[in-house]
Amino acid sequence: MEKQNVDEKAKTTSKSSAISKCEGGMSVYLYDMPAEFNKGLLKDCSHLNAYTDMCPHVANRGLGQPLSYMVESAVATTWFATHQFIAEMIFHARMENHPCRVLDPINAKLFYVPFYGGLDASSKFHDANLTARDELAVRLADYLRSKPWWERHHGKDHFLVLGRTAWDFLRRNNDFGNSLLNLPDVQNMSVLTVERNPWDRVHNQHGIPYPSYFHPYTSHEMMTWQNKMRQSSRPHLFSFIGGPRRGVEKAAVRDELIRQCSESGRCKLLKCGKGPSKCHDPIEVLKVMSQSQFCLQAPGDSFTRRSTFDSVLAGCIPVFFSPHTVYTQYEWFFPAGDAREYSVYIDENALKTGNGSKRVVSIEEELFKIEREKVERMRSAVINLMPRLTYAHPNATDLGFQDAVDVALEALWAKRLKLNV
Repeated sequence: MEKQNVDEKAKTTSKSSAISKCEGGMSVYLYDMPAEFNKGLLKDCSHLNAYTDMCPHVANRGLGQPLSYMVESAVATTWFATHQFIAEMIFHARMENHPCRVLDPINAKLFYVPFYGGLDASSKFHDANLTARDELAVRLADYLRSKPWWERHHGKDHFLVLGRTAWDFLRRNNDFGNSLLNLPDVQNMSVLTVERNPWDRVHNQHGIPYPSYFHPYTSHEMMTWQNKMRQSSRPHLFSFIGGPRRGVEKAAVRDELIRQCSESGRCKLLKCGKGPSKCHDPIEVLKVMSQSQFCLQAPGDSFTRRSTFDSVLAGCIPVFFSPHTVYTQYEWFFPAGDAREYSVYIDENALKTGNGSKRVVSIEEELFKIEREKVERMRSAVINLMPRLTYAHPNATDLGFQDAVDVALEALWAKRLKLNV
């Protein structure tokens, strides 16, 4: 299939026809900021992350490299090897072409600040100079304060999106990361991040999904994939994709999951390690998950995991071991009711020896005793969540469903109405 450059196709979009479809009074102004705050950072893409060359990942406006070999019936340009920490770029790309965007700030009710804060932070993780780590964040605050639209409500109607976890922007005691989220001006804004601090006292952090690999143009493409996952044969009761972790708490849970999965005839283990691994191959990840009824989602380096959203994309029911992996994170995106309708929860303490019980809980036993009819209902609920957890292709003009960006904007609009600013 002929591949088309993302930026070239965007030029054919009719803004006027798109804007007319935005209803409810919501309108968003996208700041046209100096390049140093976003796209200018990409010029040095090989140094945007201390551990990874980000050049392949920032291609196609953050979608990454196309997966033309994904599935036989798939349109190649809807599947990409998207990096887990790139949501800020994808959100920006979607907003440039979004029907709720207005070009005149006088008509705007919300103001989007397209700052690639995650890429800035990860480029300086090993910088011993704390002032240098905070430099661009401080300049961002200065820039916003100079704008008349900021002064109107002191940033209460502004928001920014971060592709990394909040912990990377909450430096304490001269430790890891920068101080972006500690800046008073930023605390006035709404901050959308792939992992919020569950104990956020400012109440300005909101969790958004990690991007997965599927970026459809239309509802037809979404429904086609959903139906494929409904019909997928799932010979594995459960699976775990991950590797060991350092630290007493993280290591204990991960080691126990790996042990139980490797010893079970009903579990598929895809163990991750240093260097090349199948667990970094989107095709292998989705293959394992789409053949599993349940997918274990242990906390990683922090509470949340991109794997949670991969499992939803594969129609695999997630099994959580901490409430902070999803339940306290993504209130805009997951149902507010009974979490047991779409997930299983096993307290991580039940997997540790010395927890007061005679033995460690058997994950296999817990999952096997769930009735088949309930499993089917849960899987249906998971598959129905796909659209709102997916980042549509930035060039989509007649999507036909609410994707993650639409859901976030709707929630931001509701928040603004409550603040009455």
